Amino acid sequence: MTAPTINGTRYPQPVETLLPAARALDLPAGQQFPSRNRLMREFRIGAAKADEILARLKSEHATRDRAETLRTAMIVRGALLTPETDTTRTATPRLDYPEPIGPDPLPAPAAPESAPLPGPAPVAPVEITTPERDAPVSVVRHPDTPTPTTPDAVRVRSAVAWPVVLLALPAFVAIWSGWVGLGGLTGFGIVHPLPGIADGFSLNTAITLPIGVETYGAYALYVWLSGQVPNVARRFAKWSALGSLAVGALGQVAYHLLVAAGITSAPWWITTAVACLPVAVLGMGAALAHLVRAHD
Repeated sequence: MTAPTINGTRYPQPVETLLPAARALDLPAGQQFPSRNRLMREFRIGAAKADEILARLKSEHATRDRAETLRTAMIVRGALLTPETDTTRTATPRLDYPEPIGPDPLPAPAAPESAPLPGPAPVAPVEITTPERDAPVSVVRHPDTPTPTTPDAVRVRSAVAWPVVLLALPAFVAIWSGWVGLGGLTGFGIVHPLPGIADGFSLNTAITLPIGVETYGAYALYVWLSGQVPNVARRFAKWSALGSLAVGALGQVAYHLLVAAGITSAPWWITTAVACLPVAVLGMGAALAHLVRAHD
């Protein structure tokens, strides 16, 4: 196998020498580059040299394509910027509506080339004025018509509280006697709180039940309905007030049932419940006072 004769020699030729011959090869229709096998067969070269020649041919083709694209873009851009140089345009503009029937209009006077194009007319700044408030409309009334008073002018009168005192007096007597009587049936009685100091001073501990339970119930009810405390305090006051009133009612029921049955000593479970009431009232009172002042 001998190398082809290129430039009058049969020795293996370098890539720069084989490149013009590769460009001159006849290619089938639709094929831009010769195949590697054809380059190897035509020039009796190896695969490495054929790949290098093929890569250079593709690079040259890509460079020519980029140059042609750039040249076309510049031509199009120049045509857009200078439309008056296009000689293919006709002097008569294309109308998008039917031409009017009648005599031709007079030709528009040609403006000299040196005359500058008229610019946009200056626009005067718009002065924004704030609308004036309408004066209040005075209503003409009949002299004998009384003038209605506005809600602000209405004098608010608070409800009187003295009827509550009348309601509370009989309830206080009944509740006091019931709790004191129940305390006597459950072991509450006379004690000497100051032995050795005031031996003659005595105290009936049964009064701690009405004072503690009913006073706390009224206070919790007031806190709940006042609406001036935190939500957590209102919820605690609501349920503890309802519970305190329920315990008070059960205490009255228990006392009257025991007295009606002729029982002089309450059962152990009633005694246990009544004995825990002062401690429960102390804990709920302290907790409610803390919750009420939590927002301070």
